[in-house]
Amino acid sequence: MTVSTLVHIADVPVGGEHFTTIAGPCAVESHEMALETALAVQAAGARVLRAGAFKPRSSPHSFQGLGLLGLEILRDVKAVTGMPVVTELTDLRHLDAVLDVADAVQVGARNMQNYALLAELGRIGVPVLLKRGLAATVSELLSAADYVLEGGNERVILCERGIRTYETAYRFTLDLGAVAVLRERTHLPVIVDPSHAGGRRALVLPLSLAGVGAGADGLIVEVHPEPALALCDGEQALEASEFGAYMDQVRGVARVLGRRVPGPSLPAIAGYDIELADAA
Repeated sequence: MTVSTLVHIADVPVGGEHFTTIAGPCAVESHEMALETALAVQAAGARVLRAGAFKPRSSPHSFQGLGLLGLEILRDVKAVTGMPVVTELTDLRHLDAVLDVADAVQVGARNMQNYALLAELGRIGVPVLLKRGLAATVSELLSAADYVLEGGNERVILCERGIRTYETAYRFTLDLGAVAVLRERTHLPVIVDPSHAGGRRALVLPLSLAGVGAGADGLIVEVHPEPALALCDGEQALEASEFGAYMDQVRGVARVLGRRVPGPSLPAIAGYDIELADAA
């Protein structure tokens, strides 16, 4: 297993000896919800805020995100909390608007083989969080990453988010073998998305711990103040009030495996964040 290269999202390290949690709502729904979630996940030890302004959905009748308004909300939440932001780019026409706010650009599973988008992201200096496609092989994921790398952007983070199989007991099959193989075959950091893989809140913690054990460099997790009222994927979102207990368990396993993990912190206001603890 290779030691992954460090990729910084703003000032947050992903890879190497660090274990990093990215957390937040599936989609920006309102300013109040986005800020409440950001403060909760930050206090529990998450270092990067995830939230979608543009949401590619299987049905055109599903909530598609707030678009440009969602980006403006993320800009304000970022200014208040000081948290770096990762959000998804679904259309190259929105590239400049997304780059104006995001500290990292997410390429979702449905766009993993959107080669025009990947090639364009290779020409920017912003980190790219590349999710594995629903039916993509490990080799295909690495080839997709090459489109970004060959453009000159070496700041790529790979994400295993589960693949489609015959199993119906959960939303997708989290391929832990892929995490181990990716750690063998590439120097790029590898994180796990337990929320999309499990599709159910009860599965997020065990899949997270399994991802840590398989060698992941971090997690990207969905969190919402009131999942029952969420406009997108509420059934797989952790409740913000319970996220601290979740992080305690993830942090314990990661530290046993020798990873550096930030401890819980006081909520940040206007960019000030006071760390309470940090692993040596």
